[in-house]
Amino acid sequence: MSHRFLQTLVVAASAACAVPAEAQPAWPAAKPITIIVPFSAGGSVDASARLVGQKLGERLKQSVVVENVGGVGGVLGVAKAVQAAPDGYTLVLGADSPIAIARLVTPASVKYDAQKDLMPIGLVTTAPMVIVARPGLAASNLAEVLDLARAQPGKLSYGTSGIGTVLQLAMEIIKEQAKVDIVHVPYRGGAQIVSDVIGNQLDLAVLVSISAVSQVQSKRLKAIAVTSDKRVASLPDVAAVAENPGFKGYNVVAWTGLFAPAQTPPAIVERLSRELDAVLRSDEVRDKLAEQGAVPGSGTPAAFASFVAREEERYARIVKAANIRE
Repeated sequence: MSHRFLQTLVVAASAACAVPAEAQPAWPAAKPITIIVPFSAGGSVDASARLVGQKLGERLKQSVVVENVGGVGGVLGVAKAVQAAPDGYTLVLGADSPIAIARLVTPASVKYDAQKDLMPIGLVTTAPMVIVARPGLAASNLAEVLDLARAQPGKLSYGTSGIGTVLQLAMEIIKEQAKVDIVHVPYRGGAQIVSDVIGNQLDLAVLVSISAVSQVQSKRLKAIAVTSDKRVASLPDVAAVAENPGFKGYNVVAWTGLFAPAQTPPAIVERLSRELDAVLRSDEVRDKLAEQGAVPGSGTPAAFASFVAREEERYARIVKAANIRE
């Protein structure tokens, strides 16, 4: 075998070995991106994920698929994202409860620490909640509800979509600051809560704004207060909790944010953050989120990480003070 032929074989073999590395497409060209939604299809988190996912896909020139992984109040879906490969192809649209509250309420069953096991990309939405009352309740605002609660300790009840949700924590802050006793009744979903309040079987409820506004506008429910730091445009006559004496600075909102598994390359996280910010600034997305009762987020991964840390610190104080356990 000639020396020249051997050289040719060596060069050809080297080129063949180099092909896979050179042919590896740069992110995100290799395959579709999956956004895990840790709740069932049809809810507000799912709607936000599909809207944002579509627009992200257009900017990244890659398909973005939404995968619903419901169960255990969002914990199963977040856990699946934590265990996914940190390659930029699996993300999760996390929400306040499974990200920052569940581990505080049921530490034995939540095996992840979102601040360590996920990489924050950006805040996607915030949404106020509305405290509503049954039609026959002899109170039309927060001050009157608190007066009733003081006069009848433990007699009033309020419903939320579960133990350890941000909706429960919003009311527990009010109870703690006002020193009143109102009994929490946890439900599995918002539809039954609304039905029971309208039917006078439940005195009060804390609902996300998208679930509450139409019921209030149709006068099937009475709006007592909104939990954001200012009034909402769709309910201009309903005072914010913070407008009441003793509640200055009160501001509790439901939120969602986009995360990647820990160890995802920083360049991918930064690219996703830039594209997400651009999506959330578009008029079309802002208008559609407003229809869902949500306010678009923004900011850098570092800013979002700080936001999540502050929220979890605040939630921890509330959970401890109210002794919330599932």
